[in-house]
Amino acid sequence: MQFGIFSVGDLAPDPRAGRMPTEHERIRAMTALAVRAEEAGLDVFATGEHHKPPYVCSSPSTLLAYVAARTRRLILSTATTLITTNDPVRVAEEYALLQHLAGGRLDLITGRGNTPDVYPWFGQDLRETLALARENYALLHRLWRETDVDWRGRSRARLDGFTSTPRPLDGVPPFVWHASVSSPETAERAAYYGDGFFADNLLAPVGHYARLVELYRTRYADHGHGSPEQAIVGLGGQLFVRPRSQDALSEFRPYFDRSPACARHWSLEEATARTPLTVGSPDEAIEKILGFREVYGHYQRQLFTVDHAGIPLETALEQIDILGEHIVPVLRRELAAGRPPTVPAAPRHPAAARAAHTDRTH
Repeated sequence: MQFGIFSVGDLAPDPRAGRMPTEHERIRAMTALAVRAEEAGLDVFATGEHHKPPYVCSSPSTLLAYVAARTRRLILSTATTLITTNDPVRVAEEYALLQHLAGGRLDLITGRGNTPDVYPWFGQDLRETLALARENYALLHRLWRETDVDWRGRSRARLDGFTSTPRPLDGVPPFVWHASVSSPETAERAAYYGDGFFADNLLAPVGHYARLVELYRTRYADHGHGSPEQAIVGLGGQLFVRPRSQDALSEFRPYFDRSPACARHWSLEEATARTPLTVGSPDEAIEKILGFREVYGHYQRQLFTVDHAGIPLETALEQIDILGEHIVPVLRRELAAGRPPTVPAAPRHPAAARAAHTDRTH
């Protein structure tokens, strides 16, 4: 089981202090979170991709390359790579190169994103979003596994005998998760290729994603990749904890109330009761997260966002420390105890696995 944090890189004022960080400060803060995640014993750092304000991370590969140079064992991921508006040739090249630089400590979460404005900026049609995702990923999948690729499609220029460089490290492409908030087609695509499915749930009721995860598991087996319980599932979530639950609620409430995404549907109490948002004490967080297994089955990766809606860097770093010291060790133990031997471990590139083993033995 892998635990980690992800940042969408939103730029927002701190409602408690009344100060808006600069873009430079926000970008540097994201890298500080990644370094602290490794120091706290977490497994993964992921960053989103956006191309309009109020977000600052338009080039995840650049940010992750910087983080790779400052860490040794942290798995680096995107959350997400826009498979619809990025050229799959550039995705293949950039992330294969980053995979080499990171010693295999890289995977991708692909998705269609949540900013429709992006499509015309990159020469694409929003009405073709599903077709773009299907076609672009089919090409990316081939580019990492084949040489001398001939390609005819609707979304980009033809390819004749094209080989992307560099080739994936040791011939093993980065592992890919397909993320969705509502699309059965995304779950089907993940199942068809035998890839992972990431239930990118932040604001919907916990049970909302159960149908997509169940569809993915069923179709994963139908496509001959293994049993439904062998499908690779990841979950998103939000977390804010303090030793006392009333302190967590009081401190987090201004951030929740000022966030259009959070406060649009429910009050803070309703959101914590119905969605993956976890606000309370470490014991309450552990109890809630353990409950996800009852909804989604045994899964492989759990990511949390801790720096959204204007939460200052110092507070986000404290959240990572609490995760690493008080929450994740208990989750690892409890989730491992009930895990059948037939459920696969979280994906990790062989080179990264060897390096991690060497670190442990030295």
